[in-house]
Amino acid sequence: MAALDTSRTATGSFGLVGRIGALFASVNNAVIEWNDARVTRNALSDLTDRELADIGMCRGDIDVVAESRRY
Repeated sequence: MAALDTSRTATGSFGLVGRIGALFASVNNAVIEWNDARVTRNALSDLTDRELADIGMCRGDIDVVAESRRY
């Protein structure tokens, strides 16, 4: 029978290799967040003012929505 130990956390550093891995992970996440914001901004910018008003937005809201992050 297999068991999964969920009491350990993977947030600890595992020396130099762990720190390098964490650096690559944070850079990768930053690139993914930037690309998501870019795609959202482009999609909303392609909408007309009428279409933006239909979803309760105006042109000034596009950057705020694109840069908002989910926690």
